[in-house]
Amino acid sequence: MVKKILVPIAFSKYSRGILDYAAEMAAPFGAELLVVNVINERDLEAVNKIASFGYKVDVEHYLKTMKNEKREELKKMTAEMTLPDDKVSFSFRVGDPTNELLKLVIDKDVDMVIMGIKTHDIRHIFVGSVAERMFQKCPVPIVSYRGDELSERLRRKIVKHRGKE
Repeated sequence: MVKKILVPIAFSKYSRGILDYAAEMAAPFGAELLVVNVINERDLEAVNKIASFGYKVDVEHYLKTMKNEKREELKKMTAEMTLPDDKVSFSFRVGDPTNELLKLVIDKDVDMVIMGIKTHDIRHIFVGSVAERMFQKCPVPIVSYRGDELSERLRRKIVKHRGKE
């Protein structure tokens, strides 16, 4: 039985769809949604690098600003969600995204992960680098969310490829 679903979001254009889809999956089970955003440690290294050039920016301020902005965005995304408030929690993690997600799967006794697959890195055109590593290493089932736009694009590629056969 599915009791806890981990939902990593990156606040991309797909995040709202991922959350809605996860809520639809959780409702029949009465499952809890553990929504998480992982702030990549590489971003903090970049902030430190910029600060070393004399710019007035620091990691603590950056994290505080990012968390506040993301909390507000999350409120908007979850406003219409029909799950009870006690079934949805949100947290931030800082570190390597894959490692942080895997820790959560174990530490929170997660039964399923629902995540997006889209990335801007051309090397991972079909499966994002974090999603790819999660599929390789995660001990629980992962459901990969595909929004309508991505789904249609993938369908067209398959049809085009079949036409060449």
